[in-house]
Amino acid sequence: MTEEPGRVRGWAAARNLLKPSMRWISLRLRLMLVFALVALAAAVSASAIAYWLNRDAVLTRTQNAALDDFRKSLQDNTGSLPLLPTCADLQEAADRMAATSQKYEVLLIGTVKGGAACAAPSDRDLFTLSVVPKSLITAVNRERKVDESNPYPYHLYWQRITLGGKPYLVGGAKVIGGGPTGYLLKSLENERADLNSLAWSLGIATGLALIGSALLAQAAASTVLRPVQRLGDAARRLGEGKLDTRLRVSGTDELADLSRTFNKTAEALQKRVEDLSSREAASRRFVADMSHELRTPLTAITAVTEVLEDEADSLDPMIAPAVQLVVSETRRLNDLVENLMEVTRFDAGTARLVLDDVDIADQITACIDARAWLDAVELDAERGTMVRLDPRRLDVILANLIGNALKHGGSPVRVSVRQTEEALVIAVRDHGPGIPEDVLPHVFDRFYKASASRPRSEGSGLGLSIALENAHIHGGEITAENSPEGGAVFTLTLPRDSAPDSGAAPDGGGASAPERGPAEGESR
Repeated sequence: MTEEPGRVRGWAAARNLLKPSMRWISLRLRLMLVFALVALAAAVSASAIAYWLNRDAVLTRTQNAALDDFRKSLQDNTGSLPLLPTCADLQEAADRMAATSQKYEVLLIGTVKGGAACAAPSDRDLFTLSVVPKSLITAVNRERKVDESNPYPYHLYWQRITLGGKPYLVGGAKVIGGGPTGYLLKSLENERADLNSLAWSLGIATGLALIGSALLAQAAASTVLRPVQRLGDAARRLGEGKLDTRLRVSGTDELADLSRTFNKTAEALQKRVEDLSSREAASRRFVADMSHELRTPLTAITAVTEVLEDEADSLDPMIAPAVQLVVSETRRLNDLVENLMEVTRFDAGTARLVLDDVDIADQITACIDARAWLDAVELDAERGTMVRLDPRRLDVILANLIGNALKHGGSPVRVSVRQTEEALVIAVRDHGPGIPEDVLPHVFDRFYKASASRPRSEGSGLGLSIALENAHIHGGEITAENSPEGGAVFTLTLPRDSAPDSGAAPDGGGASAPERGPAEGESR
């Protein structure tokens, strides 16, 4: 039970190791490989067929010529022998038979005077009866029934054998009428040399065909892949935002249709993006213009509400609640306008950092003290931790995170600071009920309300999104999660020194927006 899972993991690991290498095989290489395999299969098949056809033709022609000559020579040389020849007569006949142009050895076996058997070979060192296969001897000596379909009791039989690693043809026949039995042994060495030469020629032809197929595959792959490569480059440029990218179309094949489709798609996408961009720019201008236009009357209204608030104690008790409502709503409207202007600056890309070296513990303490949160917030930070960042934007981030924790999580809120070699990490944790799981992905969305039953709240719904944008402009990030011990935890991660390319302005430069009010975001 312990080995089987291990083996499964081993096979899975092997497959995972093979997958990257398989992915690295390019389409060009795969096309060439397919062409080469097809050409190789075709060439090998054709060569094999040609080889076997030629082999069969060469061997058949050689053996037929040798067997026909042996049959005729056996009839001619044994027909003149006496009924009971001597062993010398058989030897002389064997020598005459072996002297033909077919160049084969002969072995004659017969009964001589005195009733003894004699074997007369033309070459005693090469051809003896032991060389002849027993199956061939049996077939040659077997008498067959004579009938209409078989006029002769004995027939000529042959077989191919190998002696000393060399090929030979062995044939035999029995002379009808009581004559001797003759066997031939013909070397097929020349035929084997011819067939080996043919095999080498076919092998060379196969290699040349493989090389030719590789060149053809290269040409075909270039023809097919060049438009695909251009299409890939064009798609890459289109993905980089170069919406005017178009392909040059030539021909009427499928690739040309694909190029036309790409051009139509790119043109439609360009029109769509331009339309959306113009609408987005118009929306940003509208929000910016509206916010600027609202600031003038809001300034006057704010001044009036401040006067009314100062005189609240002397007002009629029936009117005082209405005055307080006007004051609070005016402040809320003023905060909303300021937030909208800040969001507009982020969307337009005009927000800039004003960097300074600050002590992070002093900065957090100042933020808490300015909002009278000292009794409700616990700070865990070492003094002397210097970080280069925008103090005003950090104050906005901290005010939103701590205020959000106090409003929705309740005190005590704990702010802890730790640092790494490259980053500063600030965690804000409350002891409330936490953030619902379906709300977590949306806590930084603009105007997001966690509950539809309370669409109206004291905040504008923009605070956390503005805090996140301020973290991003520093090159940092804010994450939200629930603590295993209860409550929500917002974690701010900032680089210890904001990069110059993050939109930072020199110290003392850049426009500065008014400070955000605390707890602007509506997260829970």
